[in-house]
Amino acid sequence: MYHYEYASRKFRKPIRDKIVELLNQVQKDLKQEFTFQFKFEGSDPLNLVTYDTKTNTGFDFDINVYPNDDEQKYSAKELKTMFINSFNKFGKKYCFDYCENSSRVITLKVIDSKHSKILYSCDIAIVHDYWDNDDEWHQQLVYFNKRQNSYYWQEQPAPFYEFYDRVDAIKEHGFWQEVRDLYLEKKNNNNDINKKSRSLRIEAVNEVYQRHFEL
Repeated sequence: MYHYEYASRKFRKPIRDKIVELLNQVQKDLKQEFTFQFKFEGSDPLNLVTYDTKTNTGFDFDINVYPNDDEQKYSAKELKTMFINSFNKFGKKYCFDYCENSSRVITLKVIDSKHSKILYSCDIAIVHDYWDNDDEWHQQLVYFNKRQNSYYWQEQPAPFYEFYDRVDAIKEHGFWQEVRDLYLEKKNNNNDINKKSRSLRIEAVNEVYQRHFEL
């Protein structure tokens, strides 16, 4: 049993601001190669950021970065490598450890070494949005296949798009508090160390959606 609670916008603002400062530093560092925009995704814009009141773990952010590389000057590997190098260059200034090159994201963590705790972290995905001939929105992200040591652009799976449609429907009909309650319950009763917050968030949205719209 964990002790997760929701972190208010006011509570997490100083950390969010620190991450924005770091991203601005990286923008300046890479501007000779390419420019990029960034956007907070996942739990932060949905106001579902949690932290454990007993251990101060679980405080994390998801961020998309959108490189302006329309001419495809750089490969997926080159883009991710440049981002990692730049985050490593400036991360220490903001107390972040060296980056982890995860499959779908670049992971940055602030670690309390004395108590062996992760105080907070952020997962940064390198993303490209585009619209097809039918004016349908698509999203790709840089994926790192660790077994093959290869990098490529990977299309988001169908459930990714379905998730946001379901969020909109739940909010429109006034059922969002049910998602907040269920998600917190799932976080506090999760015994699967391999099941991350993202998966629990999707589960909560799907269950509330099915409860009200798939009778």
